[in-house]
Amino acid sequence: MASAVVAVSAHGAHEFSKENQSSIRLLVGEGVAGDAHRGQTVRHRSRVAKDPTQPNLRQVHLIHAELFDGLRTSGFSVAPGDLGENVTTRGIDLLALPTGTRLAIGPEALIEVTGLRNPCRQIDQFQPGLMAAVLDRDAEGALIRKAGVMAIVLLSGAIQPGDPILVFLPPAPHRPLAPV
Repeated sequence: MASAVVAVSAHGAHEFSKENQSSIRLLVGEGVAGDAHRGQTVRHRSRVAKDPTQPNLRQVHLIHAELFDGLRTSGFSVAPGDLGENVTTRGIDLLALPTGTRLAIGPEALIEVTGLRNPCRQIDQFQPGLMAAVLDRDAEGALIRKAGVMAIVLLSGAIQPGDPILVFLPPAPHRPLAPV
């Protein structure tokens, strides 16, 4: 299966979920036009409270639709945009990508994966028990975060559902994703 965009979402206010759109525009060095998390410096409220001058490594949030498929089989009702992501993908194992992977989306946009999304307590306010469903433990007991990845925008461009996604791995050695 080819990797593709399933849905795109944005919201101008700091809400947990984002509204599905027919297309969104990614802006180099800033994020999604019209989205509350757009900016060169951090926009997530908890990070702004700590240090508002930090660079925004969370300009674009991506989640794989396969996560939603699994959550539905566990009894949760989750759709694109519900968990605050800007881009819902299918056919790409986002969580297995190394830090620095570049994703070309559609005809123009290019983003670089910066790390994992660290789910916050708001996820359980959306649906009780969902936090535990998007976290897991590996054989050694290390925490596995399954709520998507974060990225920065390297080249501006409009993206929409159905757009292909091309993956460009960084030079080896690869660094595994860590929370950002």
